[in-house]
Amino acid sequence: MALPNKLKTLLDSANTLDDFKDCSAFFYKWLGNEFSKQPVKHLIRARAEFVDLMLQKLYVITSLNKHDDIALIAVGGYGRGELHPYSDIDFLVLVQDEPNDQLKESLGQFVTHLWDLGLEIGHSVRTHEQVLEQKKQDVHFTTSLLECRLISGNELEFERLKSHIIETPIWRSEEFFIAKVDEQKIRRKKCHGTAYNLEPNVKENPGGLRDLQTIFWVAKKHFHAETLRELISHGYLTHEEYQELLECIENLWNIRFALHLAAGRNENRLLFDYQPHAAELLGFGSEGKASVERMMKRLFRIMSRVREMNQMLLSYFEQSILVDQVNYQPQPLDKNFERVGNRIQVTDPSVFFKREHIFVLFEHIADNPEITDIEPNTLRTMRQVRRRLLGDLQDYAGCRDAFLRLIKHPNGMGRAFTLMHKHGIIAAYLPQWRNIFGQMQFDLFHAYTVDEHTHKLINNIYKYFDKSKQKDFPICSAIVTGMDKPELLYLAGIFHDIAKGRGGDHSELGAVDASTFCKVHGFSNSEARLVAWLVENHLLMSVTAQRKDINDPDVIAEFASRVKNERQLDYLYCLTVADIRATNDNLWNDWKNTLLRELYLHTQRALRAGLENPMDMRDQIRDKKQQAKQRLIELGFEESQIDFIWSRFKANYFTGFTEQQISWQSEHLLKVKDLNRFSVIVGEKPLHGGTQVFVYSPYEASLFAKLVSVIGSKKAQVQHAQVMTTKDGFVVFNFVILEQSGDAVSVNRARSIRKGIESLLQDPKKKIRVKKNRSHRFKDFNIKPKVIVRPHARANRNLIEIQAIDIPGLLTKIAEVFQANSLHIHAARITTVGERAEDFFVISNKDYQALDEEHKVTLQRDLMKKLNAETN
Repeated sequence: MALPNKLKTLLDSANTLDDFKDCSAFFYKWLGNEFSKQPVKHLIRARAEFVDLMLQKLYVITSLNKHDDIALIAVGGYGRGELHPYSDIDFLVLVQDEPNDQLKESLGQFVTHLWDLGLEIGHSVRTHEQVLEQKKQDVHFTTSLLECRLISGNELEFERLKSHIIETPIWRSEEFFIAKVDEQKIRRKKCHGTAYNLEPNVKENPGGLRDLQTIFWVAKKHFHAETLRELISHGYLTHEEYQELLECIENLWNIRFALHLAAGRNENRLLFDYQPHAAELLGFGSEGKASVERMMKRLFRIMSRVREMNQMLLSYFEQSILVDQVNYQPQPLDKNFERVGNRIQVTDPSVFFKREHIFVLFEHIADNPEITDIEPNTLRTMRQVRRRLLGDLQDYAGCRDAFLRLIKHPNGMGRAFTLMHKHGIIAAYLPQWRNIFGQMQFDLFHAYTVDEHTHKLINNIYKYFDKSKQKDFPICSAIVTGMDKPELLYLAGIFHDIAKGRGGDHSELGAVDASTFCKVHGFSNSEARLVAWLVENHLLMSVTAQRKDINDPDVIAEFASRVKNERQLDYLYCLTVADIRATNDNLWNDWKNTLLRELYLHTQRALRAGLENPMDMRDQIRDKKQQAKQRLIELGFEESQIDFIWSRFKANYFTGFTEQQISWQSEHLLKVKDLNRFSVIVGEKPLHGGTQVFVYSPYEASLFAKLVSVIGSKKAQVQHAQVMTTKDGFVVFNFVILEQSGDAVSVNRARSIRKGIESLLQDPKKKIRVKKNRSHRFKDFNIKPKVIVRPHARANRNLIEIQAIDIPGLLTKIAEVFQANSLHIHAARITTVGERAEDFFVISNKDYQALDEEHKVTLQRDLMKKLNAETN
């Protein structure tokens, strides 16, 4: 596409830096206006042409044209003549000899001008000999030279370089192919092997532009192909596949182009911040989440197709290029399938006319761990069958039978399921899966699309059965060993989020889908009920563990009454662990592991004791005291000393803490000389996955606010808080804190936090400052604050639920409101879910009674005012 005449006129007359800046401003304005009018391929070539003209003009202005023996050469994407709005400009300055001072000065001016214009450049100055030496060592440099063209300078020097590149094949096709495949594997590993991150890199992610470029680089190196179309004549592409690749390239170019415009810089990560603007530029509308959802589904489907094409074509190239290394003898698996090396292939392309044979292929993969992939011709045939389906694969009785065999197979939900997901077979079987394919999740809690999250969950369940992974999932591994129907757990995993994006409660809608699926596939009524119950209640355990006091017998009794029996508890625990670990690679930590494990074990004991005969409270206290006292005696303390310390505490102290916490706290208090002063300990070793902070102090209503301020000022996160008064006017605080990474705090940090708390208690008037620093990543997640005041199980208490965007110092602000309202805080459960804070407090008024209606309204109003002020 030709550049506008006005721009060419401006460039012709440009002499100063300001002139070139005016040209750039005019060009970018024109580029943005033309995006909705012109094919993107014309615009990216227009930018390359514009940069050519600028460099040619600057080449003259900086007197580089006076050096007859040099050549300015575009390489990489710029060499291909493809530049997105803010892409890097890579070029090589080819010289005959090492530059003299005069040439160095001109080159310095040339590069400085480019920097001053705000261009991102990648440049090098090399002789012919240096180019060839670099080519020997660096496959990236070799790749960039495959796509070089002359911008200015000595044409003979450029042609000499090209002849050297051709005549000196330092990288043979075999070596080049292996290097590019290895490079791709490393790149994909950095992306956790998935294209379906919620903030994908449209260039580097699997299925992104790099995958397409890798195809072209290998084809150009081995077949000397100048275009993808030439691969048709070489027998590697069908005409239909060629058109599909062109469509994918155009779609990815459009999205990358829009991303650059939305970001205003060279950005390849489609971050949440840029998604709404990019969606609008691409014509998906300005409806916020709905527009983004449409755009992202398109992107993920394109990336899935690119990834599959990349695999198929590189497999074809491998067979041609590494012919001596891949010449395996076929090993028959049955009359329709055979193994060739680590791949499975059909004996005849017509095999898939019988649709259930698609699942038989994956059964063979489950049977043979040495099979890791599908042979390219077989993959091509399967793609063609999949794309020509008129209905769903589950409509065929033979497919239903084969799918059931696969889901019950010991290895069926491992590599076989992964490949079924990767190649669209699950989506072809389950219409609901197609709905969640590429489905966005608009929070910072989930890191993946719904389908990829579900795939990772299934993979986590499969690991429970792997003996080498037992140390990672000890309880789950023990449970599944005795599980009579593990296929029901897998089905619950498949359906747990399958109704997301439809509107309504996805758990309830998914339960209906799961029940229908089970009935269609011949499961018994009791099996269908179990799967549906798991889907409907898949959030129950995580919500209970993270929001309620699992040391409270009433909480355990309520949870156990909903779970009903040990079998459902076992299935729910395994599903919950797999679910949380599949949401985000950084979400799972020892603290969450401990919460779920403790809830599971407490509930198991309650169910075994019988819900109608729960363990008597006095028995629980007696058991905890006996275990804690035994440990303290072993440490050398006298029983009378222990009883004296414990006589200060009320019964709720012994029900609220574990025997480990009681013995740890008591050990410290037994060493304190004056129990009429405050005492602080911060655990230097994690307990239950978190760092314990224990404060024993004379009671003061404002103390909770002050303590969370100190912890916040140290950039630690409060995960859990317990507050209890003693019989003699003191108060016990126990916090569980974590680093912002989710790990327990280090020894040095623990000591620093302890000193900070001690300093506060010594000087109660000391001001604590918590830096307010709301992340820009949260600006598109405007969670409206919510405050709910509820009755508590104890008549003289209230339960306060607070939801808000999580910002540093939020807990301190909440505590300040409580202090201003003269409230006593008896317990707190602090939960952070992605960008959302969900905090629960048990409180009473200054007279230790529940709030009256007027006080409830006042508290709610004050909290909302504070939260709106802090989060807007």
